[in-house]
Amino acid sequence: MALLKGKGAMTGVNLIAKVYKHAVTRDGKPQYADVQLDARDPRGPAQTNLHLKSDRILGEDGQIRYNNGAPYSTRQMEEIAKAAGANIAPVLDKGGNEVGIIYGFKGNVMPATHGTGLVVNTKSVEASEFKVDNKTLDNQFASMYAAREALAAAKASQTLAAAGEPEQAVEVDEPTVG
Repeated sequence: MALLKGKGAMTGVNLIAKVYKHAVTRDGKPQYADVQLDARDPRGPAQTNLHLKSDRILGEDGQIRYNNGAPYSTRQMEEIAKAAGANIAPVLDKGGNEVGIIYGFKGNVMPATHGTGLVVNTKSVEASEFKVDNKTLDNQFASMYAAREALAAAKASQTLAAAGEPEQAVEVDEPTVG
């Protein structure tokens, strides 16, 4: 889950919302959205997980999966869509079929009042500084991968540095006889 710490870290955040077609309410409006910190935002490159919400779930098959969807009301999703305007891109499956949409927007985030993670304050949304396209999700994954690799490298170098320090030799005076 994205970590935004410090004064002003949760304001004016460039975000993307990935909404699948199957995550809709009965009236056809999106309800669950995987909102992520845009990797191009200055707060993004060091993040190993850009999702605002990320819950570990153990599947019936024993596999660990992650639920990144947070519920947003129809009105809230309309605000996000309005702020994004034409800054949208399709989400495609492996076969090239459109299964959802990505919205690019900017807004303030806050801790979720129900559940875990962060949510968007939809009263503060506006146009993003960055354009979303068919490469946006690939960029998100690449950014998280690079951050994980950098973190692993930093931990490895710390481990090597700690293991590579020679022990301090202690000199002991030989007793004199005589």
